[in-house]
Amino acid sequence: MRFRGLAIACVVLLALSGVLYWSGHHKKSTPSSTPNNSPVVLKINPASVTGITIADKGVAPVTLRKSGAGVWQITAPRQLPADQQTVKDVVSNLSPLNGERVIENNGADLVEFGLARPSVELDVTEKDHAAQKLLFGDNTPTGDSAYAMVAGDPRVFTVYAFNKTDLNKTLDELRDTRLITADPEKMSRIDVKKGGQTIVFGRNSSGNWEIQQPGPYRADSMAVDGVADALSGVRMNLTGAGSKEADSNFAQGAPYASIQVTAPVGTQTIEVRKNKNNYYAKSTVAGSDAYLIDSSIADSLNKPLDDFRNKTVFDFSYNEPSEVDLTLTNGKNDASQSWYLKRSGDEWWLDGKKMDADSVEDVISALRDLTATRFATTGFTKPTIETTVISNNGSLVEKVSIAKSGQTYLAKRANEPTLYVLDGGAIEGLRSAAEKVRPAGKPHN
Repeated sequence: MRFRGLAIACVVLLALSGVLYWSGHHKKSTPSSTPNNSPVVLKINPASVTGITIADKGVAPVTLRKSGAGVWQITAPRQLPADQQTVKDVVSNLSPLNGERVIENNGADLVEFGLARPSVELDVTEKDHAAQKLLFGDNTPTGDSAYAMVAGDPRVFTVYAFNKTDLNKTLDELRDTRLITADPEKMSRIDVKKGGQTIVFGRNSSGNWEIQQPGPYRADSMAVDGVADALSGVRMNLTGAGSKEADSNFAQGAPYASIQVTAPVGTQTIEVRKNKNNYYAKSTVAGSDAYLIDSSIADSLNKPLDDFRNKTVFDFSYNEPSEVDLTLTNGKNDASQSWYLKRSGDEWWLDGKKMDADSVEDVISALRDLTATRFATTGFTKPTIETTVISNNGSLVEKVSIAKSGQTYLAKRANEPTLYVLDGGAIEGLRSAAEKVRPAGKPHN
């Protein structure tokens, strides 16, 4: 009995050994481990890569070349600008490409791994190096890995499935889909023609936006930055509904806006049209083709002129002024009160007396918060408030006069034609704050 049991155990052991041998040499098995848990499939020097060709089975290969200036360009199947970051990501994913395991195929037919006719091929050209061809075959039975090898190297590897996906970029994924390539922060001028009106935004000597036409007017920098950001974000929608008939839809669409951008990269123009609920655009960057785009640029321009104007009366914003000269006139008897406040460190002084800092800050806050409800061109009469605020280490001097106009007030900045319509409550708040300015140590009444 003891001998019979041992014989049965030997038969079982031999059977298990056969199964393990078969599973280790069959495609649908778990690949065997190697001493190196992360074998290197391919390693390149990113700086020396000059060309990449990606061939997906059944699709025309995409070839990229790097210029002497280090700029990537798509050269096949047609000449197109490349998305620089996407190409850099592809190169980065190859330096190195690590596998999971090496398959001990012992000369097995590559058909077993889908590598006899690879589903994806990458040809990588490096300066002063021989070109390398990376091949991807089928996915493993579990689906979370794929078979790969380098042409000329007999080893077969498994790599993570996402490695294959990340490197198998299509033409649309590799091309630069921007219709305006200028950096928003480097745009110096934006000309917008929309609805029969032309608005020209330009940067002044301080680098801030202003409205040069019509105008000149002070601009709301955040609103104009929104237009610049929207322009840089206009991209071709190559897969959305209507994208296949973009040229026809553009031709039949109603003109929405024409925008010209001036920047160090040159002058770029984009024309936007609306067809039903979709927007289409052509740009000098992308040649003669029209493209479906999202509504972001239309949304940023769908505003009246006044929405792009700066409604705050003062520009010192949250900078701390060094001097505030304020005169309030009583409209009944023309009697006036004046405060000439000067900062020294964290202290405020008036006529040689140290003042309560909080009471002075209340005046500054009231001036800072003066904001127009709308704009006017006429109606300014005799001013009842005159103020000068000096900030930015003396480089910004703002003189403002304020006059009563019915139930509201009009503010006028020196050397500007614009009149800012102010709510009466804001002016009463300024008067109240000024009248409460007091010496340091004196209690608030």
